[in-house]
Amino acid sequence: MSKKNSKGTPATIALEKAGIKFDILSYEHDSDQTHYGEETCKKLGLDPRSVLKTLIVDLNPNGKQKLAVAVVPVAGMLDLKSVAKNFGVKKAEMANPKDAERSSGYVTGGISPLGQRAKLPTLIDASVENLEKVYCSGGKRGFSLVLDPKDLASATNAKFAQLGRDNYFHN
Repeated sequence: MSKKNSKGTPATIALEKAGIKFDILSYEHDSDQTHYGEETCKKLGLDPRSVLKTLIVDLNPNGKQKLAVAVVPVAGMLDLKSVAKNFGVKKAEMANPKDAERSSGYVTGGISPLGQRAKLPTLIDASVENLEKVYCSGGKRGFSLVLDPKDLASATNAKFAQLGRDNYFHN
């Protein structure tokens, strides 16, 4: 399943420019599937605690839009109150999918935390900080990158923070 992509995506190009080691896993995306992270876990046989979903949030939902990135494992649910607290704002909401696509340059279900069109403040859930490797979107559906979570944080200027709800897996 692992292979290098000769064309590259903005995500792989960002990692290559940063000199960060990564691998690629890919699969044929089912166009009827809308639970992208779950599909990745099932098709690649991966633990949902190490497969990440990249979510774009609005940190100023009742005013001028202020987008940010929250990266959490597929196994859990994003806690928007924790997101707001960790970004130092009163409230956070999920961004409109079209705004997320426009800002990131990727399609929903293929949004990578890496190589986004606009550089947004980014947080990664603390539950993955000490894992050996994590899997995140490489910039399109069915295309995942495998890398050290600390390298992901470095490449995205992210900090680790508790972003999940109580029913969430935490180390």
